[in-house]
Amino acid sequence: MLEEKIKKSESLEELEKVRIELFGKKGALASEFAKLKDVPGPEKKAFAEGLNRNKANLQKIFDEYYEKLKKEEIDKLLQAEAIDVSLYGDLDTKGALHPVMETMDKIIDYFVSLNFAIEDGPKIEDDFHNFEALNLPKNHPAREMQDTFFCKDGAVLRTHTSPVQIRTMLQQKPPIRMIAPGAVFRKDYDITHTPMFHQVEGLVVGGKGEVNFANLKSIMSDFLHYMFGDVEVRFRPSFFPFTEPSAEVDISCIFCEGDGCRVCSHTGWLEVLGCGIVDSNVFDAVEYKDVSGYAFGLGVERFAMLLHKIPDLRMLFEGDTRLLEQFR
Repeated sequence: MLEEKIKKSESLEELEKVRIELFGKKGALASEFAKLKDVPGPEKKAFAEGLNRNKANLQKIFDEYYEKLKKEEIDKLLQAEAIDVSLYGDLDTKGALHPVMETMDKIIDYFVSLNFAIEDGPKIEDDFHNFEALNLPKNHPAREMQDTFFCKDGAVLRTHTSPVQIRTMLQQKPPIRMIAPGAVFRKDYDITHTPMFHQVEGLVVGGKGEVNFANLKSIMSDFLHYMFGDVEVRFRPSFFPFTEPSAEVDISCIFCEGDGCRVCSHTGWLEVLGCGIVDSNVFDAVEYKDVSGYAFGLGVERFAMLLHKIPDLRMLFEGDTRLLEQFR
């Protein structure tokens, strides 16, 4: 009878009620043991032994059935919570590279394929590497164009990655073929500028007469076709303190295909990078003799905005998931 009560339980909750009914202080076994005081002396031992055997047997049956029900409930829970790991995951939660980093990687891939080395340098620079060695002596008016963050000890947050070119030339002898990708800092903030942004600057140095503007023009034209496809490329005379002659490079507007629109100010052209032949004063600063070279520099965010048609540079750094989710 008591065994049947245990085995009829269909859950751990029901089995717990049976346990109290059988083994509790006021349970069936407790009632049986209470009768022991009324059993005559000679029969008391045999009666007690019988009760203990019965209790032990019921306890064994209870424990076995408890483990059985416990296993069944665990199996049901596991089955209910089972996950088919062979199924595709939720694509909505898939991550991706930030558009700036994706653009940076694409730029680096191009120059690495042409055997350019990747060089790096500190983000906090001294005046010599950030300005003077780049033909920007103290009080030079072009320093005002940099909108520099100055530190208390005279150091600066680098305003371009050109100091990496200086450090590389001071550590190595020509020939040099390098790019310097990285973050730079200027005190500016509007739809096309942020206080921190990214540049990729390049430098090629060889023997005197070995590197010329024709080499530079060929590389830049091919690079811009690689980045933007079938666009026209033009070079306009410009000024940079560290190159002479210097040029701004434009591509035909990728929005209106050169017809003229608001983005290109109705000119049909978009400015994308600057370049030129390295000024002799820069080579003097690093004690290079009888060499020639060219340098170029571009803003990675500018390229990302054009490639993905993003109207405001600040959108790239505001963390708005509505924008970033589009790049999965």
